[in-house]
Amino acid sequence: MEEELNVETIKSKSVRGIVVLTGRTFFVQAIGIVAQFLLYWYLSVYENGVFILLGAIINFLVYFSDIGLAAALIQKKEQPSETDLRTTFTVQQILVLGAVSVVILFTPFFTAKYSLTNDGQMLLYALCFSFALSSLKSIPSVLLERKLEFVKLVLPQIAEQVVYNVLIVVLAMNGFGISSFTYAVIVRGIVGLLLIYYVQPWKPGFAFSLDTLKGLFKFGIPYQVNTFLATLKDDGLTIVLGGIIGPAGIGILSFAQKLARLPLTFFMDTVTKGMFPAFSRLQDNKSDLARSVTRSIFFICLFVFPSLMGIVILAPLLVRVVPRYEQWIPALVPIIFISINFAFAAATTQLTNLLNAIGKIKYTFYLMIMWTVLTWLLVPTLALKFGVVGASVGYSLVGFSSVVAIYIAKQKVNFSIFDSIIKPLIGTVVMGLVLLFIRSFLDVSINSMLILGLIGVLVYGSSMISMMGVSLIEDAKKSFKHIFSK
Repeated sequence: MEEELNVETIKSKSVRGIVVLTGRTFFVQAIGIVAQFLLYWYLSVYENGVFILLGAIINFLVYFSDIGLAAALIQKKEQPSETDLRTTFTVQQILVLGAVSVVILFTPFFTAKYSLTNDGQMLLYALCFSFALSSLKSIPSVLLERKLEFVKLVLPQIAEQVVYNVLIVVLAMNGFGISSFTYAVIVRGIVGLLLIYYVQPWKPGFAFSLDTLKGLFKFGIPYQVNTFLATLKDDGLTIVLGGIIGPAGIGILSFAQKLARLPLTFFMDTVTKGMFPAFSRLQDNKSDLARSVTRSIFFICLFVFPSLMGIVILAPLLVRVVPRYEQWIPALVPIIFISINFAFAAATTQLTNLLNAIGKIKYTFYLMIMWTVLTWLLVPTLALKFGVVGASVGYSLVGFSSVVAIYIAKQKVNFSIFDSIIKPLIGTVVMGLVLLFIRSFLDVSINSMLILGLIGVLVYGSSMISMMGVSLIEDAKKSFKHIFSK
């Protein structure tokens, strides 16, 4: 039977889960960053762009492999039955088979559209294979997330990412080019599948219950519609932009997005994933829910805001200090505008996560419609006129519309905007002004980057402590107490 969790247990496991996920992310991303920076060295802008484009095609089709059933199982208040699990598994496999068939059918079109070589086609097939393997991991992952067993959940993720990053770098260094992605993607999928079933055994089986589907569809369909809009807004747009600015342009834009998105990957993604089941369990306790929302958003903004500012200030030094990075200089201006978009995402993504968790799916749906329409109106239009820079400006303009999400969420849960968003923003602005002033006196070197990084940490830390006093330290102590308590 599934463990019944009270409020205190949920809080403790959620805090511990967030830190476990954050620790996982730091470890994996440390390897991933090194690997990615080496790939930027050994692979061309075009080769990186091809991988991003093909990955976007597969990610777009991932939408059709779930229809929100996995999220519905996590959000469900009662323990899922074996029929629920197997019905979800059955439907997912049928949809995955259909999605993969579509990719294979349209391979000639993609080959002509993006001028793919034979290696590019093989990469597309490898991504399909990995996609199919990933769908097999869904139910064990759901079981772990419902129990808030994030420690077990991260083990397969760490293993598959380590294997993937090490293998892809070795292959790229030995001249495999695009094929480096192909082999690494296949091996990663196999490793992850084997390990997830090891830490969370579950016997796959097929079943079909119309009653189960009806129950899950009540949450799953609206949730997945929102997911589809997000996919259309991001991966769907990438596919279209590929036809406007080409694979090389996608490579430049991707460099800017990946560099600027690192803070979100480190801090926002882990908190969002860890808090969704917690918010779901706390949805009937408004006071505890409001405090959890405030603290989780504050945690995200506390680290994401200054990190984005640091990236914008240090990027011009990075692309000139590292050999062979001159090809990425055109990404410097896009980094600025994309960072603006990600700053808004840091403040508001947790709010859409909150609305989903408390069952207010329709509001997330309306927000996603707004963001999707704005993205498709602004980004391609500006890209047609101003290229990569225009596309990045379009993303920043979309980001400003996120104030609507803050307003809606505030009406549903009375969290503190000042404590969660404004305080980190003030500290970040102070830090940015100081670093820009000091950078004007430094030369272009690794030592200058290290000096700016150290000063940034000191200035930001001092600013936050001056605003929050001992409460910041007390919160850290409480977090560690939750983490290490049995």
